[in-house]
Amino acid sequence: MKSETYALAIDLGNTYAKTGLFTADGHLEETHWNFTIPELLEYVRERNPVRVVLSSTGHAEDKIRSWFAFLPSPILWLTPQTPVPLIKRYDTPHTLGADRVAAAIGARHLFPDRNAVVIDMGTCITYDYVDTENNFHGGLISPGLRMRFKAMHSFTQRLPLVEVPETFPPLVGKSTIHAMQSGVLYGLIAEVQGLIEQYRSIYPDFQVILCGGDAPLFESRLKEPIFAAPELVLLGLYRILNYNV
Repeated sequence: MKSETYALAIDLGNTYAKTGLFTADGHLEETHWNFTIPELLEYVRERNPVRVVLSSTGHAEDKIRSWFAFLPSPILWLTPQTPVPLIKRYDTPHTLGADRVAAAIGARHLFPDRNAVVIDMGTCITYDYVDTENNFHGGLISPGLRMRFKAMHSFTQRLPLVEVPETFPPLVGKSTIHAMQSGVLYGLIAEVQGLIEQYRSIYPDFQVILCGGDAPLFESRLKEPIFAAPELVLLGLYRILNYNV
């Protein structure tokens, strides 16, 4: 397939970038999750996409545009002013994170006939409600997994900085480290499950969609039926790109 059929969606964090490469018919052909900035730029040069959409909350726009100056067409930078296929029912739309907007649009693409609660488990955890009329109603922002471990270490004298375990520990921790791991992980399950139940008391019918880097650790442990979509933000960015062409 020739490179000119490609469109590239980039979700750029402070350290790493996630990318989704789309074919001309909208098929997500290739994803990468942990590109460093040099690796990202090398990848973009190799793929030479005609269209690029980018979301970033951690880098200055001028710097990023200089990085991608070699592209034949300017990148579409997702800002609060970028036209999107979503109605922002939000009191401060200028403060609404681009990743939350993109994830909501991705949810509308995956489930066009369902209301959705999107749970994005990243540095922070966001819970957002979007309905079938493309209304983004807002949601909640909560500390993420690693933030919780760092907080316990930073705000106490004796608790260590604990790494996220690869698997869940027993509920009843037999050491300080295991007790901290149990408290954060099981506490987060209780938070997610409880918030879903509270959403249901307001909006009875919706699909729960889980995304974000920490989602795989939790998706099999939630009682609520969920749909795991690790590529949700990338799908939303691609929809925004098409909306602006």
